[in-house]
Amino acid sequence: MPLTHPVVLALPFTERWLVQNSPARRVPSHGTDLFGGRYATDFVGVDERRRTAGERDWGTLFGTEPPERFFAFGRPILAPADGVVVAVHDGEPDHEARRSQLALVGYMLGQAQRARRGVGAIAGNHVIIALRDGSAFVALVHLRKGSLRVAVGDAVTTGQQVGSCGNSGNSTQPHVHVQVMDGPDPSVARGVPMAFRNYREWPAAGVGPRTVESGIPGEGAVVEPL
Repeated sequence: MPLTHPVVLALPFTERWLVQNSPARRVPSHGTDLFGGRYATDFVGVDERRRTAGERDWGTLFGTEPPERFFAFGRPILAPADGVVVAVHDGEPDHEARRSQLALVGYMLGQAQRARRGVGAIAGNHVIIALRDGSAFVALVHLRKGSLRVAVGDAVTTGQQVGSCGNSGNSTQPHVHVQVMDGPDPSVARGVPMAFRNYREWPAAGVGPRTVESGIPGEGAVVEPL
């Protein structure tokens, strides 16, 4: 039976992160229902000035940049709920990042080809956790190659590190993509609504911060767990 209310999770990280492709802006949040991502949210690590990286050069404008340049790369990614690991995928490379519009054009042209290659090419390195109550499955996507700390069958608790943020799969710069699904296989699962609890939010308009007990972070907001 489909869930009629959002699955409420803890944010899967510490520090500050910028919200992109939020379902608070539109549904499907990423413009498609493919791969169970109807309500998915992307989080990009930032500093206190909302910057995703502390350096810019010619690659920023016209080419690619090393993923290590970005604040998100290598930050710990945590289990957002208690559960059991049902899928782990590692071995996908962390490719060069692309902030340049010129570099993004060619990358986007290859998106259909990556989708045909399947979940690994889209999600990159990832972990899927069956929630303890059996209601749904949460996926943590685009993790750093070699950083995964869990295996299939492991029980995890909220806040336990499962890997590190990377730039694997269909990702233009280091970030973590979070989604909840009604099954463990993203190629056939349907997305499930989700919300997050106990965080501080700086809205895109620049006011705040405000404390949120349970909610869906807005597009362009910066969030930080309490």
